[in-house]
Amino acid sequence: MILVTLGTQKEPFTRLLKYIEESQIKEEVIVQAGHTKYESQKMKIFDFIPYEKMNEYIEKADLIITHSGTGSVLMPLKKGKKIIVCARLQKYDEHVDDHQKQLVEVFKEEGYVLELDEDNSLDELLKQIKDFKPKKYESNTETFMAKLRKEIDCL
Repeated sequence: MILVTLGTQKEPFTRLLKYIEESQIKEEVIVQAGHTKYESQKMKIFDFIPYEKMNEYIEKADLIITHSGTGSVLMPLKKGKKIIVCARLQKYDEHVDDHQKQLVEVFKEEGYVLELDEDNSLDELLKQIKDFKPKKYESNTETFMAKLRKEIDCL
């Protein structure tokens, strides 16, 4: 099963759904579309999925295809999932700026995800993802919190 997440932004992100619609994907595709309205015979599309159900889908999914929202990338990354990320872009009125492009570039350069953009195709990435081994995500939260506590204690 493939899980697709578009986030909760008000701006539609039909471009990513069109990439999926035009691909050779044959597996079951579950989509959390948020405010994006789209009709498909290929995908099961839900506006919003409750947190617990989203966790179940992430666990079950063989692949996650998502926008470049931090939570949408980190949640499956923490579970060791293979992820293809497509940034929402301002030029298509998918977001207010291009911070998602910057975020996906960092995740890609670090070896965590594959990036879907205008320069490649989803079908190419689906072939690559079979052999792709994402870098294991290790949270830095505890280290950060320890440093923060130390700084606060020095005040």
